Amino acid sequence: MARYAWPGVYVEEVPSAIKPIAGTGTSTAAFIGVSADITKAWDPKNKAGMPANASGQAYTQAAKLTPKAVNGWTEFTQGFGDIQAANQYLAQAVFGFFNNGGTRCWVIRIDNAGDLTQALAKLEGIDEVAVVAAPLPPDVPANELNTAQQALIAHCQKLEDRFAILDSGSDIANNNLNITTDATGIWRPAANPKGYGAFYFPWILVADPLGPPGSRIAVPPSGHVAGVYARSDSQRGVHKAPANEVILGALDVKYQVSKIAQGPLNLAGVNCIRSFNGTIKVYGARTLASDPAGDPEWAYVNVRRLVNFLRESIDEGTQWAVFEPNAPDLWSKIRRNVTAFLNGEWTAGALVGATPEQAFYVRCDETTNPPDVRARGEVVTEIGVAVARPAEFVVFRLSQWAGPGQ
Repeated sequence: MARYAWPGVYVEEVPSAIKPIAGTGTSTAAFIGVSADITKAWDPKNKAGMPANASGQAYTQAAKLTPKAVNGWTEFTQGFGDIQAANQYLAQAVFGFFNNGGTRCWVIRIDNAGDLTQALAKLEGIDEVAVVAAPLPPDVPANELNTAQQALIAHCQKLEDRFAILDSGSDIANNNLNITTDATGIWRPAANPKGYGAFYFPWILVADPLGPPGSRIAVPPSGHVAGVYARSDSQRGVHKAPANEVILGALDVKYQVSKIAQGPLNLAGVNCIRSFNGTIKVYGARTLASDPAGDPEWAYVNVRRLVNFLRESIDEGTQWAVFEPNAPDLWSKIRRNVTAFLNGEWTAGALVGATPEQAFYVRCDETTNPPDVRARGEVVTEIGVAVARPAEFVVFRLSQWAGPGQ
């Protein structure tokens, strides 16, 4: 304690016992992809046994099934090499992620789709991951692709703090898109009632550095779409649906989707990537919960991701409350802490309502914490939020008007 030498008023700074809730990151992605072992340098001038990029620069290849943090394209090449035959689809996805606005990701290389479950287990302990994707090669059989994508969804639903971006297969039934009443021509995973994944079709065409000058290659869109998520989060916020957004680096789409064809696909939870006068855009914001077997409450990508963000932020921002005396003073502190955080989200436009009272409520008192709850060592806080949903269908009602006075 301070010692005072003369009479008077003293003002001291006291550290706050409660820190404000800070929003967690929403755009750190994790990519799991095939990248074969490279044990021999392409350039004989390199050290024996060292892998090398197409330019001949040697690098130390990242170990299989080992997550590696990557903060830019150069860092990726130092552990996985340039775009080359051994890693082509994984490398294209990571390049597309950074090119579209991504700033940080984790990468795990595997030998084949069968290794994906082991890779996902390695990601469980990395709390910052908010988006996961597995950009697999086109020769992966449909049954293995289905198993892999269901594993991605199950991983996200188990942890409740991340979201899966799912790729369609490279081809569709009969190589034709004459869809008028349903989406049977396109394989897609089963509905996920809680909306922990979004499915994108078709593959996109990008520059192929391994082919002749000007050549293109079709690649899974998930890496580029993850970059679009990151860009949209940074510019507008996670509450903004990451749709009607340009995919940088995409030169075309493998299959053209018309406005008419998109109708049944959209209702079935297939987010289409479309070309508008040569500009390639993500033109859908549906989760797998928008399938008729899903839960309409979680039908939109931004709703699912916003609630993930709110849950994770409140979880991490209220850890101070653990082992505090379970009494009205604690309840009051929790209410103030959470209310201040949600008020900031309402101000940013994430929640709907003319006033904070219309946008959310926080209840932590004797009604949520009766004696039997406190006896179990629990403190219960009830939170309700009014989430902004996207204007997916903008309707103008147009009619002829005879003019005033007639």
